[in-house]
Amino acid sequence: MIDKKTNEEEEFIPEIEESEHADEVTLEEVEQSSTGKIKKIKDQLKRCEEEKSKLQDDLQRTKADFLNTKKRLQEDSLRASERSTIKHLESLLPLCDSFRMAMSDKAVWENVDENWRKGVEGIENQLQSILKKHNVEAIDPTGNEFDPNEHEAMGELPVEDDAQHHKVLSVMQLGYVINRGNTKELLRPARVMVGIKKESN
Repeated sequence: MIDKKTNEEEEFIPEIEESEHADEVTLEEVEQSSTGKIKKIKDQLKRCEEEKSKLQDDLQRTKADFLNTKKRLQEDSLRASERSTIKHLESLLPLCDSFRMAMSDKAVWENVDENWRKGVEGIENQLQSILKKHNVEAIDPTGNEFDPNEHEAMGELPVEDDAQHHKVLSVMQLGYVINRGNTKELLRPARVMVGIKKESN
């Protein structure tokens, strides 16, 4: 009986050892497998971070391009609107010339039928209000130094006085400027007659 039990114990012990050994191998394999999976996940995470960073850069560039395009379109639209306004204002200037010419002779103008005269003056006031609303100002350079950037010489008048040499003696057509804050933009140069003193031989 004793021998039999001992044999059973002897046979049983290797089974325990084998079982424990099997457990150790399984844990090692699991650990290796886990390490491989963690490395794979880390690699995937790194790729995702790189892709995210690239997408964020692309998004920032796209956003910057969009904002720049939007700003450029707004500026283009503003310039187009300004050009259209200036073109419209320039088209009104001949009317100003016509009113000025009609009213230039005060004596004749005062003798015109009063109702008709007041009607025409009312229309002229409306025209001036439109120009004023757009900061347009008439320029009468009579007596000023001739400036080819602002005046268009229509002819010369001989003068004896040195003080009148190269001065605007008369204005055939008023000039107009548009005020833009601290600057003035020329809409139309004044057409003028310039005094010139001839040198004596």
